[in-house]
Order: sequence, then structure tokens, then C-alpha cells
Amino acid sequence: MSLPTSYLTGSFSKIPQYFDTLLTARAPEKFTAKFFADLGFTSSNDRQFINVLKAIGFLDDSGTPTQRYYEFLDQSSSKKMVAEGIREAYEDLFALNISANTMTVQEVEGKFKTLTNGSKAATTITQMAKTFTNLCSYADWSAPLPQERDIPETPKNEATSQHNKSESTISAPSSTSAFDLNYDIHIHLPATRDQAVYDALFASLAKHIPLK
Repeated sequence: MSLPTSYLTGSFSKIPQYFDTLLTARAPEKFTAKFFADLGFTSSNDRQFINVLKAIGFLDDSGTPTQRYYEFLDQSSSKKMVAEGIREAYEDLFALNISANTMTVQEVEGKFKTLTNGSKAATTITQMAKTFTNLCSYADWSAPLPQERDIPETPKNEATSQHNKSESTISAPSSTSAFDLNYDIHIHLPATRDQAVYDALFASLAKHIPLK
């Protein structure tokens, strides 16, 4: 199941502050609780965000920043990287609703109950849903879906060409009887002064190759 088990149990409204502060700092070799505390986030609720960063692919399991984290530091694409990470982490939810990022907390709770088969407590489901919706509120969802980016458009002239090819294939003659065949026969006559030889040769030709 592609659904993160990491979530915040409080401080949901601080998610934008977490991300914005990361944009002001250089990526560490290892993203530790101490590094986060040095940025001003010292509570236990703050530290839970480290696992959320792992869930959305900003950190690997050891806490090392990933390529997505480095791309996030480029402020022209930072919020799009957050959206990309959310879509990947919550793949099963987006499979149920491709616009899951627009759902309310209550709607997300309902989907999470389904996806977890009722195995999570109601309080946990609510915390998971609030984590998700607050992440979505920060992200930039203007980028097209992956499948929309990957499908190349067929140029109009190419499409027309393919259409014409199909038509020409359908209308092509199916029988050789539609063709007229012309034969050119070249005869090298023997050198002789005997007219009877020529008469016999042409008579034979007329017999075996009748002219129309």
C-alpha cells in the first residue's frame, strides 16, 4: 500500500513555516534532529516532520537529502517538488481521486479509512488526514500530471500524412487484372538475301504471338 505511515500529531499549521525555513538553509549532509533544532524547531512535534520529509522523498532512510530536496531549494520549483513528493507518497489516495489535493479533511479521512481497512484508530486517521491536507495547501499543483507530460503530441501534418496513408492503402487495387502490361519484343534478323527466310520467320511470329 502506497500510503505514508509518518504523520504529524500536532503543529499542522507550521508546515509552511518548516518548508520556508528549509529554503533559507543549506542542505545538510544528514538531516538530523539537531540540525532541525538549530533552525529553531525544538519540540517533539517539530521532529516528526523529519519522517514526513522521508515519506515524500526529500530524505532517504538515513536522513541524507535526495535530489528532490536539492531541487526544492531552487525556489522557482520548490512547491512543485513538494507536490511531486506528495503525489508519489500518497499514490493510492490519488488512484482513488486524481484531485485528492483538493479534498477536505473529512473526505480524506473517509478515503484513509478505506485504504487502511479500518486498522487505524479514528484519532490517527484524523492526524494523517490533517498532515496530508496541510502539505497539499503548501504545494504548487499547477504542473501537469506525469501522464500528460509524457504523451507527445502528434504534429498536425504528420497526422494528416498518416490519415492519407491509411486511405491510400484502403483504395489500392486488390487484383493485378487492373493493370495493362505491354511487351516490347526485339528480333535480330539473320543476314540473308533470301526473301523466303524472312517470310517464314514472320509467319511463325504471327502464329505464336497473335497481334490484337
